[in-house]
Amino acid sequence: MAIYNKLVRDKIPDIIKSTGKKYSLKQLNNKEYIQALQKKAFEELNEYINSNTNNEAFEELADLLEVIHAFAEYHGGSFEMVEDIRIKKLSERGGFKEKIFLLEVEN
Repeated sequence: MAIYNKLVRDKIPDIIKSTGKKYSLKQLNNKEYIQALQKKAFEELNEYINSNTNNEAFEELADLLEVIHAFAEYHGGSFEMVEDIRIKKLSERGGFKEKIFLLEVEN
């Protein structure tokens, strides 16, 4: 039996059940959930970093976005709230399109 011990998407148990395989799971409490979600964020970011094609990169970016949606909801907000903050910061500080790498600032 393969051991995963990780947070999975909500429909994964149904998908496994449809294959006729047996599985075990548990419902996480809030503390366990946020810890598992944080671990999932690193897992998905690592998978993005190690992607070899644009299609793989887009798949992993979609997974990261799903994790961000879950984080926002956990903290009592929404993805739209996060997006609004992103847009405000973009307006005030810019984005990363110009590929600027700051080396140092004089004291």
